[in-house]
Amino acid sequence: MKYYSLIDKVYRIDNLRAAYRTVRANNGALGIDGETVEAFGENLEAKLAEIHQELRSGSYEPSLVRRVEILKPDGSKRPLGIPTVRDIVVQQALLNMLQPIFDPEFHPPSYGY
Repeated sequence: MKYYSLIDKVYRIDNLRAAYRTVRANNGALGIDGETVEAFGENLEAKLAEIHQELRSGSYEPSLVRRVEILKPDGSKRPLGIPTVRDIVVQQALLNMLQPIFDPEFHPPSYGY
């Protein structure tokens, strides 16, 4: 199957809402803005409408990420960037559309590459 454009499917409100539900279930760490998943959900429809419009118009810009370091077993540290909830919702919305297309093509042990 050929796909010519997916962005209109990514920014559909129902896809953004499903992405938020997935993000809420994962309940990750705070991004640079300090907003929690719960706080993002308090005015969810307005925030999703804003994301929808920004993605639709091409004006969406991701926020900076919060940098933390994770201690590795050997004592060294691994840097990790933590995005804002808003950016994670957009990433999840993209994943919702791309995963069904690309996953069948990947070799089974290629997870994580």
